[in-house]
Amino acid sequence: MHQEPHTSAELHQLSKALLRLHKSLLDGEQAAYERIHGPIPSNGAFLQLVLGDPAFAWLRHLSKLMAELDDVADTRDAAGAEKISNLMASLRILLTPVEGGEAFGGRYHEALQRDPEAVLAHAAVKNVLGA
Repeated sequence: MHQEPHTSAELHQLSKALLRLHKSLLDGEQAAYERIHGPIPSNGAFLQLVLGDPAFAWLRHLSKLMAELDDVADTRDAAGAEKISNLMASLRILLTPVEGGEAFGGRYHEALQRDPEAVLAHAAVKNVLGA
């Protein structure tokens, strides 16, 4: 059984590790997008792509889990602790690279193959998750 990080400090460490991972994945997708479509003209245009373009859609599930974890991180009741445990389990499953395919696992595997920063960030998240 995995030791769940439930203290505020442990959840903060996980949040920081997830933010680093998410940023490295976004940076990789931005570079791939710009190789095909040319430079993205502004941060606002990039945000619109992240929110609406199919090239970035695979990252939205990770974004959603990160937001949910942040929402319940300071919860001290049993329901909050259970939700945190469920979110951690979802993150462990989601952050399992799968060779091939267009779903998150396949796209994640591709990102880890091309980007050393993503590999380091992945290792940091897995270390905090105990996975």
